[in-house]
Amino acid sequence: MNIKLEEKNIFLNLDSVSKEEAIIRAGEELVQLGCVDKEYIDYMLEREKLATTYMGLGIAIPHGINEAKKTIHKSGLVFLQYPNGVDFDGEKAYLVIGIAGKGDEHLEVLSSVAIKISEELTEKLKNTTNKQDFLDEFGE
Repeated sequence: MNIKLEEKNIFLNLDSVSKEEAIIRAGEELVQLGCVDKEYIDYMLEREKLATTYMGLGIAIPHGINEAKKTIHKSGLVFLQYPNGVDFDGEKAYLVIGIAGKGDEHLEVLSSVAIKISEELTEKLKNTTNKQDFLDEFGE
C-alpha cells in the first residue's frame, strides 16, 4: 500500500454520532488531507445506501462508488475511533476507516486494511488513547 499513515490521519475518542455523520466526518478528513474533492463525500453516502460498509468485528470502512474515481486526487485513509460505537444498521462500529483509492488502488487499500482486522485488534484500538497504536498496526 502506497499510503503513509501519519498521526494527522487518526482521530481518537470521538463522541458517538449517526452513521451518516461518521461517514461525512471521514470524508471531510479525506478532503482536508487533499485526497479527494468534497463531492467524494456524496459518493461515500451513496455507497452506504447500496450496501453497508460495516465489515464486522466493530469496523466500518466507508468509501465511494466507482463513479467517485474522478473526485480522487490521491489514495488515502483516515481512522476515526468511536469508543462508544456508531450504529451501522444494528451493528456497532468502534473504528470507522474512511478510504479513497486512486485508480486501481481502491481494492488494494481495502484489502490491506481488511487483512489486519481481528477481534483482538478492534478491542485494542477502540479504547486506546495513543495514536502510535494505530501507526504500529497500520503503518509501513
